[in-house]
Amino acid sequence: MKRVTVIAGLLGLGLTVWMLMQFGARSILALVMTGGWGILAAILFHTVQVALSAQAWRVIAGQKYSAPLPLQDYFALRCVREGINNLLPVAQVGGEVWSSRLLAKRGLGTRRAAAATICDLTLELLSQVLFTFMGLGLLFFLVKRSAVTDELLESALVALGIGLAMFASQWLGAVAFVEVLLVKIAGHLGWSGVDGIRGLHQEVLGLYKVKRNAVSGFLLQYLGWALGAVEVCLILHFMGYDCSLAVGFVIEGVGEAAKSIGFAVPGALGVSEGGYILVGGLFGVPPQMALALSLIKRLREIAWGLPSLGVWQWLEHKWHVPSHVSAPSCPQSVGENPLSSSGL
Repeated sequence: MKRVTVIAGLLGLGLTVWMLMQFGARSILALVMTGGWGILAAILFHTVQVALSAQAWRVIAGQKYSAPLPLQDYFALRCVREGINNLLPVAQVGGEVWSSRLLAKRGLGTRRAAAATICDLTLELLSQVLFTFMGLGLLFFLVKRSAVTDELLESALVALGIGLAMFASQWLGAVAFVEVLLVKIAGHLGWSGVDGIRGLHQEVLGLYKVKRNAVSGFLLQYLGWALGAVEVCLILHFMGYDCSLAVGFVIEGVGEAAKSIGFAVPGALGVSEGGYILVGGLFGVPPQMALALSLIKRLREIAWGLPSLGVWQWLEHKWHVPSHVSAPSCPQSVGENPLSSSGL
């Protein structure tokens, strides 16, 4: 698996370098330098998106005691998730695994932490699909139908199918199957600590059944995606290209969808850039500017990701499982909605 990831990463890097050479690396880098304040604006503005995503995770996790874990804990773990997925050679899911482990160490328990992360990841995917479809709706309204728009719609339908299949499989017992498989493998190999995930399937279903938490988490995730349109408009403005919020919505929707589709490529190298070039061209955005936009967003990822990797290692040493905490079952208190206490 590591070999496949490395090969995919090298191919993505090669594609990115080829595009830079094809469209003029010097002019693209000049545009990046022109958008200098746009880089700072993107870095600062991303704080809002991270906070919304963190609160969505906190909401779907429910409550274990009289009060949930504070928002700053989920904020730190959300940064860890993004840092690992964006900067390390993993298939954009390693961040969820490690952040779930840290959440369990923080006192949520292995089963609840894993269930909350699974639910949060699913709601994030479904909200992104909705965001992409709304972007495509605006695209069809703003430009004429073409082969490109048809291909984008087909890709969005595939993403919708994947999202719905992922959600439905959890109700149909996919988590229970994985749970049993992991326990059997652990027993055969003599691994310890796996008993904490017993009952994971019921835990996941229990979190989904608290509908107001699930809906709140979904809406918070969607708002986080939608604010990405503002980031696009900010960056393009500082590079000297003003566009409407609707155009920014479409560009961000398709660009992030391309990044998700290229999940097997570390950081979606090359795939994300290609998405921005494709949709930007529909609105007259030059390929050089589309690539510069993608590079500035990657600089923002690095600016957030490098400190986040440091935070990850710090939390590994700081957070320890309290001796009185065990993996929780689905308590009645999960029905309480922490959204009202967050300040968001």
